[in-house]
Amino acid sequence: MSVVQSQDPVIMSLTDSAAQKVHSLISEEGNDKLKLRVFVTGGGCSGFQYGFSFDEEVSEDDTVIENKGASLLVDPLSYQYLLGAKIDYVEGLEGSRFIVNNPMATATCGCGSSFSI
Repeated sequence: MSVVQSQDPVIMSLTDSAAQKVHSLISEEGNDKLKLRVFVTGGGCSGFQYGFSFDEEVSEDDTVIENKGASLLVDPLSYQYLLGAKIDYVEGLEGSRFIVNNPMATATCGCGSSFSI
């Protein structure tokens, strides 16, 4: 008898490291209403690029992803390009930054801030 395994698809995730950094930055700003927003815009050397900002407003059509009390906001236009993506925070020789591990990206630039699908 064969065993069929199934799992729920991961729509998008915010890593523990990213959630901790969000909390740290919000604490520095002194505004508990802030949430991290990730978005996709046209441009960059590969066609699209990722952007991050802090936002107090949650739009009616935003998708909200939470981890450890930190909230990640995604607008509907960006959402389609970020399905399955993992938002992480890394510190290394290139500096510290939020990064997007996007399984839908078919090509990325050297710095990882732009991509194509």
